[in-house]
Amino acid sequence: MTRTRTALGLLACCLLSVAANHEARAVDLPVRKAGLWELKMVRSGGQTPDMTMQHCTDEATDKDMNNMASPMAQQVCSKQEIQKTATGYVSDAVCNFGGMSTTSHAEITGDFNSAYTVKTTSKMSGGATGAGTKDTAMTIEAKWLGACKPDQKPGDIVMPGGMKMNVKDMNKLKNLIPGVKQ
Repeated sequence: MTRTRTALGLLACCLLSVAANHEARAVDLPVRKAGLWELKMVRSGGQTPDMTMQHCTDEATDKDMNNMASPMAQQVCSKQEIQKTATGYVSDAVCNFGGMSTTSHAEITGDFNSAYTVKTTSKMSGGATGAGTKDTAMTIEAKWLGACKPDQKPGDIVMPGGMKMNVKDMNKLKNLIPGVKQ
């Protein structure tokens, strides 16, 4: 259960991170190729095991994900910027989740048709434990696997352990993000 909750929390934060930049940018990220994507989350330091999930998507679902998450990002993020670079995109955000301030920088490379990578570094301070400042790094390695499986519909995510959910139920994820109004 803890691993599933951690996976859901990481997924919510990743979706929020991308959406945090959606409203404030002049540059739009490309829509991913429709089909089944494998997303592998690798955190530095080995504190949390790598997590791999699969996401069935289409153009409408990718756009909907940003539109659903953007209000959450507006509630908790004071800075939301994204820039196009020669190799992809760079994103910077400052967000406050339940008294914990997070400053993040992400570099996004790839083609959104076959594979892309998101390398994020974050500095977190404050929070319930008052543990000071903590630097973290996470890489999301995404690759297109092909068509969605016959029992999947756009928005379906298969989490570690086989738990399946749909991003259209994203409002349920708000419970996992401190400081986001229901």
